[in-house]
Amino acid sequence: MALSWSRLAHLCASALLAVAVTGCAPFGDQRDPSTQPAAAGNAAGTSGKYRVSLLQNEGTDGPLRTLNVEPDGRWECVDCAGDGVTSTGALSQEHSERLQLLLADPTLVMETDEARGYKVTCVGALTSSLLTTAGLITSQDCPGEERPPVAEEILLLLTQNTPAQLTSS
Repeated sequence: MALSWSRLAHLCASALLAVAVTGCAPFGDQRDPSTQPAAAGNAAGTSGKYRVSLLQNEGTDGPLRTLNVEPDGRWECVDCAGDGVTSTGALSQEHSERLQLLLADPTLVMETDEARGYKVTCVGALTSSLLTTAGLITSQDCPGEERPPVAEEILLLLTQNTPAQLTSS
C-alpha cells in the first residue's frame, strides 16, 4: 500500500510540476477567452478551446513522460519515447476538433479520479494521467483494468497521433 500511495503522490507532484512548467491551469477554466462555445447543432465548430496534458510513468521510478496539447492542436512531448528527447508537432484539424469535442464532453467530470474514487493498483505498469479541466483522470496498463470511455478516446487520440504510448514498451 505504501508503494501505491507513493506512486500516486509522485504522479500528483509530477502533474503539479508539469502545470507549473507549461503555465496551464488544470482545474480552472482553460478555454481561450476569445473563443465562444459553438452552438450545439454546429458540426463544424467545437464546444470550446481546452488544453490537455498527458503524464505517463512506467513503474515506480521510470522517467516521467509529458505530453502537452494546446487548444489549437500544437503539442510538445517531453521524453515520450523514454529517450530524453523533446519533440513537437500538431494534430490534424480533424483530430484537433475531435479532441476539443471530447474535452468538452460533460460526462468527463464523472470519469475523474475523484468521481471514480480511483486508486492505483498495479506495480510496474504504465500509468497514464490526463490533466483536464474536469480534473485528473488516471488509468493503468493493467490486465482487467477498464478505462473510462471518454478518457479512453482522448488517450487513444493522443497516443495514435503523437509519440506518447498507450501501453508499456
